[in-house]
Amino acid sequence: MLRSQTVLTIHDLNAQGKSVQEIAQELDISRTTVRKYLQHPEAVIPKPRPARPSKLDPFKEQITRWVIEDHCSNCEVIFERLEKMGYTGKISILKEFVQPLRPAVAGHAPVQRYESKPGEQVQFDWGEFIYEHESKTHKFYGFVAILGYSRMRFVTFVKRCDTPTLIRCLMEAFEYFGGLTKVALTDRMKSVLLEMEEDKPRWNPRFADFMVSIGVGARVCKPYTPQTKGKVERTVSHVKKSFWGGITFTDLDDLNRQAYAWGERINARVHRTTHVRPLDRLSEEKLQPLPADFAWERFATEERKVTWDGYVSYDGVLYGLPGPLHLAGKQVQVRERKGLVTVWSAGAQVFAVEKRPRSQESVPHEDQWKTVASVSAVRRAPAPVGHLQPAPEVESRSLQEYDQYCGIAPIQEVVA
Repeated sequence: MLRSQTVLTIHDLNAQGKSVQEIAQELDISRTTVRKYLQHPEAVIPKPRPARPSKLDPFKEQITRWVIEDHCSNCEVIFERLEKMGYTGKISILKEFVQPLRPAVAGHAPVQRYESKPGEQVQFDWGEFIYEHESKTHKFYGFVAILGYSRMRFVTFVKRCDTPTLIRCLMEAFEYFGGLTKVALTDRMKSVLLEMEEDKPRWNPRFADFMVSIGVGARVCKPYTPQTKGKVERTVSHVKKSFWGGITFTDLDDLNRQAYAWGERINARVHRTTHVRPLDRLSEEKLQPLPADFAWERFATEERKVTWDGYVSYDGVLYGLPGPLHLAGKQVQVRERKGLVTVWSAGAQVFAVEKRPRSQESVPHEDQWKTVASVSAVRRAPAPVGHLQPAPEVESRSLQEYDQYCGIAPIQEVVA
C-alpha cells in the first residue's frame, strides 16, 4: 500500500493533465497501481487491524450488565468479582473497558460554549474559603466576577455574603472593570432570587432595586446547570487552586491586597481560550458608564441599632459614637465606601472612621462619653425631697355674723 503522500501526488499529477504512463514513470510505480488509486481513492485508507483477543472478553457481557443495569461502575469492586469468576487479567484493561460505559457526571455533561458579545455580560458567584487561626478553622467568602467577552476577572474576600455585601462587591467589580455590562448572570442564590412563581422570578427586592437603578439586567441560570455560567465557575476553582492554597495573611485587608495583585497578574496573561490578554481585550468591551455616586451611596447603606453604651456594630467590629449618647438605642445608617465607614442619622453624617479588618474588635471614640455622667455619679445624685407644712388655723365665728353678712333679719322669739 502506498503512503498517503504518494497517493496525493498521483491525484495532483493527474489533475495537471499527465497520463497514467507519465505518472507511473515519474513516481517509479506500475501503471496498474496508478489506475487503482485514481479509480479507488478510498484504497488509501488502511484497513483496521483485527482486534486481539483479551482475557476480559468472556466477562464483557456481565460487566456491561453491572454498569448499565446495576449502576456499579467502581472498577475495584468489579475487579474483585471478576477474580472470583476466574479472571486473571489486570485492572487497567478493566478500567479502559468500563470508562465509556459510565454515565456522564452531573454538572459535566457536554454543553455548547457560549461566547458573549463585547459589553454584554458579567458573571459573578461566591466561593467558600477555609483558613486556620489558633488551631481553629474559619472561613471567608470570596466574591468572583468575570466579563464574558474579555475574561477580565475580579476577586475580593468578605466576611459575609448577604444582599448588602453582594451589592457592595458588585460595585467594586464594576469600578474595577471601568463600566457596566448590559446583563449580570449568576445562580439562584437567596440574595438575588427568592423563588420562581410560575416560571417567573421573584427577585430579592433590594437586589432588584439596585440593578434597576444602575440599568443592568439580571439573569439566573437554570437549576442544576452551573455550566451555564462556566466562566465564573472555572474562575472560582482557579482561585482556590492557584491563589488560596497555602496563602498566609495578617488580616482581611492584607488578603485583599494580595488578591488584587494576583488578579492583575492573571488579567495580564494570555487567556487559553481567546489567545489574547484580558487586559488588552478590555478596551473592546465598550462598557456603559458608571452611575452617579448617589446610586452607590443609596445601596451601600445598612441599618444598625446603637447600643446603650454608644457603639455601632458593623462587620464584626464595634465603633464608638462621639459626643452625648442621644442616639443610644436608636436606628442609624452605616455606609461603607472604599475602606471608610460612615454613620448617618436623620440625613446628617455623625462621624467617619477607617474600617477595621479584624473581627471582635472595639474602637471607642475619644469623645464618646465626654458629656455623659458616670454610673457612680448617677448613683450619688440626691433623691427627690418633699415638704411638710402645718395645717392653717380657722377662725371661729357666731351664726349671727353670717346671717348679718347675708342680709337675713334675726328671728324674734315669741313668748307664750
